Amino acid sequence: MQQVQVCIVGGGCIGLTLALGLAQQNISVLVLDSGEKPAPLAQEYSARVSAISAASQALFERLGVWPDIKAQRAAAYTHMDVRDKDSFGKIAFDSESLDLPELGHIIENDAIRYALLTALEAEQSAKLMWNTKYQSLHQTDSDVLLTLATGEPVMAKLVVAADGARSAIRQQFNMPITYWDYDHHALVATIKTAAPHDATARQVFLPDGPLAFLPLDDPYTHSIVWSTAPDKAKQLQTMSGEAFNKALSAAIDMQCGVCELVGERHVFPLTMRYAKQWVQGRIVLMGDAAHTIHPLAGLGMNLGLKDAAYLITLLSASQEQFACTRILRQYERSRKADAQKHIAMMQGLKELFEGNHPLKKLVRGVGLSLVDNLGPIKHLFAKEAVGGK
Repeated sequence: MQQVQVCIVGGGCIGLTLALGLAQQNISVLVLDSGEKPAPLAQEYSARVSAISAASQALFERLGVWPDIKAQRAAAYTHMDVRDKDSFGKIAFDSESLDLPELGHIIENDAIRYALLTALEAEQSAKLMWNTKYQSLHQTDSDVLLTLATGEPVMAKLVVAADGARSAIRQQFNMPITYWDYDHHALVATIKTAAPHDATARQVFLPDGPLAFLPLDDPYTHSIVWSTAPDKAKQLQTMSGEAFNKALSAAIDMQCGVCELVGERHVFPLTMRYAKQWVQGRIVLMGDAAHTIHPLAGLGMNLGLKDAAYLITLLSASQEQFACTRILRQYERSRKADAQKHIAMMQGLKELFEGNHPLKKLVRGVGLSLVDNLGPIKHLFAKEAVGGK
């Protein structure tokens, strides 16, 4: 029987971050993941990228993995341009005006996972098991027993479910969840443009949803996230490359010249999920297992990393009463409140910027213009948008 203090189910970016932070505090940890072991980056860009905030960067710096992450095609962006397609509304800001070296970084999720894996493999307190599933999970007042698909038992003081939006652990323990369909699907792809992106993250609010252009390390290459109605997303995915390039170039108003699709187009449904209960006994939800959010502000990964950072802090300081109910409830209260705030904010933005109604267009235009022209308000808006340390 394996015995560990914490068993993390899910070896994505959030689960591996938590594992590394705990292992560095000499807390024994086991990561179980049903997928393949992370590999070095492929030559082609991955479709899955994240906008990493200053706070997330600071976490990776504390864990000692930021240099390895940054070396793997991480692209710093220094400017942000947000505009409404059919009105005069626009807001733009840059890192220099905020006295920052950059606003954030666009990084492939695979790069983050590989850097975390490399660091974890050097930690004596950590063990990772890939291509491994558990077949049962039972808890008592003091322990959790997992039985792996091989029949091998694992005993842990705490199990963290970092197993994604459709968390099997959350479902097994009937932990209630609130959700609604955003009625959007996100099309993600890699594209090249005729003109350079100039380290600028761009977002255009179209009548049927936002379109984001995220700069990659090649000066002419972007990762795009086009959130739109499901039928429109399917149409964009299946139309010819030439037709897609024309539609995309028109949607972004040729801000970087003609667009050219590179590689495949992927489409994902967008759903808000918010677990009403994050803790049950010695089971804890984290990341997408606890909350999912519309990608229009790029907050999803950063919210999950804040979950991990806070639990690392709490567990590291609770050795005498490790993972006691008081500590776990403190994690739940704090992180639920932050997730609620951001979910509500994203829903409000989605509703405001959706549609063609003349009054909405006027409100959007006036609002963005006011923020863009009022220094102190713009400064606060920009700080919130990039995330502080």
